[in-house]
Amino acid sequence: MSATAAGRPIGRARWGTATVFAVHGAVTGSFAARLPWVAAHVGVGAGRLGVALLMPGVGAMLAMPFSGRLAHRYSFRPLVAVTIAAWCASLILPALATSLVLLCGALLVYGAAAGLADMAMNAHGALVERRIGRSVMSSFHGLWSVGVLLGSAVSALAARVGLDARLEFLAVAGALIAIGVAASRALVDDPAPEDGAEPPHFALPTRPVVVIGLIGLCAVFGELAGMDWSAFFLRHELRASASTAALAVTVVSATMATARLVGDRVIRVLGATRTVRLSAACAASGTGVVLWAPTLGAALGGFALLGIGVAVVVPLVFAAAGRIGPHPARSIAGVAGIAYGSGLLAPGTIGAVASVSSLRVSFGVVGGLLVAMGLAAGALRGHSPLPDVAPLASGPV
Repeated sequence: MSATAAGRPIGRARWGTATVFAVHGAVTGSFAARLPWVAAHVGVGAGRLGVALLMPGVGAMLAMPFSGRLAHRYSFRPLVAVTIAAWCASLILPALATSLVLLCGALLVYGAAAGLADMAMNAHGALVERRIGRSVMSSFHGLWSVGVLLGSAVSALAARVGLDARLEFLAVAGALIAIGVAASRALVDDPAPEDGAEPPHFALPTRPVVVIGLIGLCAVFGELAGMDWSAFFLRHELRASASTAALAVTVVSATMATARLVGDRVIRVLGATRTVRLSAACAASGTGVVLWAPTLGAALGGFALLGIGVAVVVPLVFAAAGRIGPHPARSIAGVAGIAYGSGLLAPGTIGAVASVSSLRVSFGVVGGLLVAMGLAAGALRGHSPLPDVAPLASGPV
């Protein structure tokens, strides 16, 4: 095959996909940074806000069973354009809520839109990777992390100048819709033929999907432990100041973004299986450093290792899922449903373990899951974007 797909240069499709990932991340960052405004506007404290924040995960999980059928039925260009536009538009909903019930409903829709857009862009990313014939998925997820940082920075600036979040979200959503839809025009028009049969309405995930999904679950569990609990850990276990504790989240985010942007080069050298094993060793070592850190600096170093270790695993499991079975998009949806189940399990599990023992024991559990992730890495063998699959695109990309 030439260096075009459906009449479009595959390199152009690659950068269009990267832009869509960045737009998706920018929505996430924009909302997260204005969460205090949303909570104050609705009038809820930490406890009820925690209930509301379960809704995006529930919405995403409910949407996943439908996403594979959508990818089979519609071409990627319109599917990605519509789902990313819907995800951007959903950013406005939480700022309009005036009660806990309305906020939960808004976040349920927000999560469903996020899940559909996430599946569509990852399925297209897996297709681009197959056609290029080498690992590029990590860089897509790296651009997602960059988008999170940019979106949160814009929201932080808006909060600093006292801009109403409703006006900010309206303006940001409009701009991101325009960018996302424009980027979608560069995507590959149609997925590679899977087969002529319509996927079943319901089917249990296959064993490879389950195992690869569980690898992703362990990685997402570790990521959420670093993002959601690192500041709390430093504040309560090492008596750090509020500003120093908040730095832990920045460390995890920045190291993850950096590792993802350079991760494809590592994957090309080591292969998927060895990369996951090395990542698991790095992340588990990071949790070990955090557990035994005598100083704040050492703990921050441990969280940096955790961020580096989990960064490229999720991109790898999505890429692997895109090579399973006659319906790759359905496999991606299945893996995403299992992996993102961590979004519902991790906060409560870590908190529950901490309540009956300590937060250090909770991080010990996280370390155990990361070790298990490394032990299961062999499941990725045969589903790699590397030399076992012949490139479908020729020429430089």
